[in-house]
Amino acid sequence: MPTQAEYRGVEQVSEEVDQIHEPSNGAAYFGEETKALREALGLSQGTFADQLHYRQSQVSKVESGSVLASAAFAEAMDRVAGTPGVYARLRAKLSKVGHPEWFVPYIALEESASGITNYSCTFLTGLLQTPEYAAAVIRAAFPRETEEQIKARVDLRIRRQAVMERDDPPLLWVVVHEAVLRACVGDRSVMTGQLEHLGVQMASPHVTVQVLPYKAGAAPSHLPFTLLSMNDAPHATYTETATHGGQVDDTRSVVAKAVGMFDRLRMAALSEDESLHLIRKISEEHAR
Repeated sequence: MPTQAEYRGVEQVSEEVDQIHEPSNGAAYFGEETKALREALGLSQGTFADQLHYRQSQVSKVESGSVLASAAFAEAMDRVAGTPGVYARLRAKLSKVGHPEWFVPYIALEESASGITNYSCTFLTGLLQTPEYAAAVIRAAFPRETEEQIKARVDLRIRRQAVMERDDPPLLWVVVHEAVLRACVGDRSVMTGQLEHLGVQMASPHVTVQVLPYKAGAAPSHLPFTLLSMNDAPHATYTETATHGGQVDDTRSVVAKAVGMFDRLRMAALSEDESLHLIRKISEEHAR
């Protein structure tokens, strides 16, 4: 076990965690800390990965800041470094940086959820967006922001997709209205890339996408919402409004209502194969 002289001690790292306010990029900040720890321990990236029980490619992504480490990854760092809870707390704090206060409760649930069920009737859920599609969506909502500000928002949204790279990722089940697929967000190349990406994601055993077609008529819900499950049981809902941000609600009656609504949405939607066929067809139409 390394001594405190060989790497920054628990007290020093803990103090830095408590002093963190708003680093511009949480993933990059944690990546620098990860690399600093590995180098202080005198380990190669491959050896460090072995001790963490992760692939070297994942360690490389974390160190480069291209993804924010998962909670399990941070816990593994604490185990290797002998710093109980320090890197886990650092990672938890950084995961909330940049998000509006009303969104933080959802982020905490999303990161530990066993299931995420989403109804998309305006835009695709952030967990399935490409950077280009996300940029177009965010630009529409914040037309006066600079390119740098838009990019920061996009990076924050895309980093949330790391939840699907967990060793035990949640089951992501999305019902998307056909109107979402046909709306030209950004431009035709953006939509073509987004729908191609959607098709690729549907090949994952952890992702299910169904399209609610126009021919289904009136939808059971006219607003988007998300149902989060913990330990495979429905736990809370998340909804947003145009003026008051989002809200997490774990009231039993509200959750039960959301479960029933999703059941009706799934029954009205196309099958997975039919949905993929329609997605590809619409993608070709955008390309033309």
